[in-house]
Amino acid sequence: MNLNNIHNVYFVGIGGIGMSALARYFIANGKVVAGYDKTPSDITDGLKTLGVEVHFEDAVKNIPTAFLNIENTLVVYTPAIPQGHLEFEYFKNNNFQILKRSKILGLITENTFCLAVAGTHGKTTTTSILGHLLNECNVPLTAFLGGICENYNSNLIINGTEVSVVEADEFDRSFLTLSPNFAGITSMDADHLDIYGDASELVKSFEDFSKRVKPNGKLFVKNGLPIQGITYGIEDDSDYSVQNIKIENGTYVFDVKTPTTVLENLKFNLPGRHNLSNALMALAMAVEYGCSHQQLAKALASFKGVKRRFTYQIKTDNFVYIDDYAHHPEEINAVHQAVREMYPNKKVLAVFQPHLFSRTRDFIDDFAKSLSQFNEVLLLDIYPARELPMEGVTSAWLLSKITNENKQLVSKKQLLQKIHESEAQIVLTIGAGDIGEEVKHIKKEFSLEN
Repeated sequence: MNLNNIHNVYFVGIGGIGMSALARYFIANGKVVAGYDKTPSDITDGLKTLGVEVHFEDAVKNIPTAFLNIENTLVVYTPAIPQGHLEFEYFKNNNFQILKRSKILGLITENTFCLAVAGTHGKTTTTSILGHLLNECNVPLTAFLGGICENYNSNLIINGTEVSVVEADEFDRSFLTLSPNFAGITSMDADHLDIYGDASELVKSFEDFSKRVKPNGKLFVKNGLPIQGITYGIEDDSDYSVQNIKIENGTYVFDVKTPTTVLENLKFNLPGRHNLSNALMALAMAVEYGCSHQQLAKALASFKGVKRRFTYQIKTDNFVYIDDYAHHPEEINAVHQAVREMYPNKKVLAVFQPHLFSRTRDFIDDFAKSLSQFNEVLLLDIYPARELPMEGVTSAWLLSKITNENKQLVSKKQLLQKIHESEAQIVLTIGAGDIGEEVKHIKKEFSLEN
């Protein structure tokens, strides 16, 4: 398909983080964009300010007339769209050009120098850091991010078209549509077992992804993963290794040993060893691409983070409120490590919304163990996303397995009151569902008091 011949692009599920980045890309390239999403959000509001027509009722009559022209309309969809979606079925039954988001990414990036970041955790932050580093080094790039990068208040960075930076998503094996020059793998923990069935199948998909790297390309892997490549790690013997870590005023200060030299006194402002690891991979990829060490050091220190990735909403001497997208036990462990490192003697309240019935079922004991580490836990009902309820899989079941006795099952309506009742000095909201919509309410409520 020649995307230059397309005039209109219609998105089924335009409010998704990956879909909206593509929508912004097509707008920047002069296409007319419209779409459907289930619910209004900050993302859809942002698209509307760019002139995108967005509606929230699944009905063919809501599709703008211009997009019913089969000759010059491309339809992009997300795999999160449920079966029987009326608009999607209309486009399919009328033989429109319909492509999955991942396929579009493959088409856009195939004639560029592509750097792709994969992994069950850390890929959004790593991709955002990498996009920022290359952009600050004046590389002509387009970066498609899986989160809103604070430096740009966007999930898209555009500074040219010669280089592309993409988040390579393992969900439904969609990253196998990419053929990157450089690829990175941050982690391969079991996840998406509703798709893969077995953890070994997930590992196999990452092995298949590693083979998608172009001839003479480079593969970067976290030290310890069962795939060969340029290794990176913290305080170990990796090809790229963080050494001499100090924390000064909440900032990491450290050295990086590369295969040829040592970069000294680098600074990075995101808390947590997992974020330090993400920064190291991005740095390694940028060094191997050929960026100047001096420019990279300055760029790394200026990275502000990704929204909903250990994002400080309130930060005073007496009260701290942090929001994070963590939705897997290993991610919750990483958040716990980060908050304990920054606030070793403070009481921490975690508000968690489980994401997906299948993920809750598959990792119930691991979720309980990771949540039990906090001083206090408030548990919201499971966010279903694309799934229907599963008998017996409830937040009450998860609550029963948490060993910390200071725990409660709460509704969103009760949330502010329950946080008020807590004596915690540190409050965390955690989860990938619509808990993100509660953040502004919590911030507003507690900003008045702190």
